[in-house]
Amino acid sequence: MGGTLFQLAYLVSAVLFIVGLQRLSSPETARGGNTIAAVGMLIAIVATLLGEHILSFTWIVVGAVIGSGAGLLMAQMVPMTAMPQMVAVFNGFGGAASALVAIADYLELVKGHEGIEVAHGVSIMAGVLIGSVTFTGSMIAYGKLQGFVTEKPVTYPLQKTSNFILLIAMLAAGTWLSLTPPAGQEGIFYFLIAASLVLGVLVVIPIGGADMPVVIALLNSYSGLAASAAGFVLENMSLIISGALVGASGLILTGIMCRGMNRSLGNVLFGAFGGGGGPQAAGGGGPGGDRTAREINPESAAMMLAYARQVVVVPGYGLAVAQAQHKLRELGDLLGRKGVTVKYAIHPVAGRMPGHMNVLLAEANVPYDQLYEIEDVNPEMADTDVALVVGANDVVNPAARDDPTSPIAGMPIIEVDRAKQCIVMKRSLNPGFAGVDNPLFYLPNNSMLFGDAADSLAALVREVKEL
Repeated sequence: MGGTLFQLAYLVSAVLFIVGLQRLSSPETARGGNTIAAVGMLIAIVATLLGEHILSFTWIVVGAVIGSGAGLLMAQMVPMTAMPQMVAVFNGFGGAASALVAIADYLELVKGHEGIEVAHGVSIMAGVLIGSVTFTGSMIAYGKLQGFVTEKPVTYPLQKTSNFILLIAMLAAGTWLSLTPPAGQEGIFYFLIAASLVLGVLVVIPIGGADMPVVIALLNSYSGLAASAAGFVLENMSLIISGALVGASGLILTGIMCRGMNRSLGNVLFGAFGGGGGPQAAGGGGPGGDRTAREINPESAAMMLAYARQVVVVPGYGLAVAQAQHKLRELGDLLGRKGVTVKYAIHPVAGRMPGHMNVLLAEANVPYDQLYEIEDVNPEMADTDVALVVGANDVVNPAARDDPTSPIAGMPIIEVDRAKQCIVMKRSLNPGFAGVDNPLFYLPNNSMLFGDAADSLAALVREVKEL
């Protein structure tokens, strides 16, 4: 009867995982969905602890206290701008945990001089390989996002070939270990661990900063697959299901991100894209050549916004860096009280992780019904009086639409250049993550409001209040 109750608990947790994941598809239900999934995980953990005949809970309690404390501390202290880095770290820790479970299980077999079933061996090797690659790959992604690893692609001769050879050697080692008794195979097993850790580094360093949102989504999928492999190792159905759900949803999200950039996953992983461009002073030369970007002051910009019928706001990573989302919402509220229709256009790859802008605006309590996707807002852009771009760059670059030779050609963009007037808020005319010059800055219907987004939005709020 006890076994039936535990299996029922796992079934309930699986249902809660699925319901929670489904509710994450909408900003209005995402918070509740996260809570439902967390309850499902709590049920699975409690069922596992009660059903596995654990002799001592000492280390489990110590680990739970330390982990919960660290999680609470990070939730309170990590700023929104560092959320992509935290997601990368979480992906890495998830992969590391799964790899350690597989490693411990294999070494226990070695210690007990036990044989190994092929299915069990495959699960162990998959957990080691995927988990280790996820760990080191996520740490490199974290370094690129944090800035202590270069955002530029790191390439060298025969890079793809050497990575492929290393992968084949790892698969051969994993196959051999799955088919032979563990005793005496420790050297090959340690090679598999080391090679997996190295491969995780090698597959992420050639990816540029512009592609980090896709990499984070893909590594999230890897962490789920590693957890599912660990579930097979431990014969834990709840872990298998939850890992599979994370793996599948991560792959789906990766596909959405790739479509958002009109690029294949292979091009993201092997294209060495996003090298970045050199600095350029506001209003100076650089990529703009002899073209001149027209500058606007806060007073004129506020006048333009306050007397518009419709304003479309396009947030980008610069908004997150400046932590200016609350000022942006205040500006939107002021314009709304003056009768202006305000819409927020969200590009799927704006920011540095999937859904970054949605989370940022939700934190500032921007109404969900004011958030629009590309296909909804672009048809209205020609009738929009003012498009206000706050810290975005590549996602509004008309070269993606008009220049077939551009590195970002074909990427869907928010067509702010078709608005009657456009105001771009940036610190300078520097290129974005893709390192591509933006001709939008030099169009006759565009004006540049240079400065920190928080300061510029505060100035706009003051000026609008006075009108």
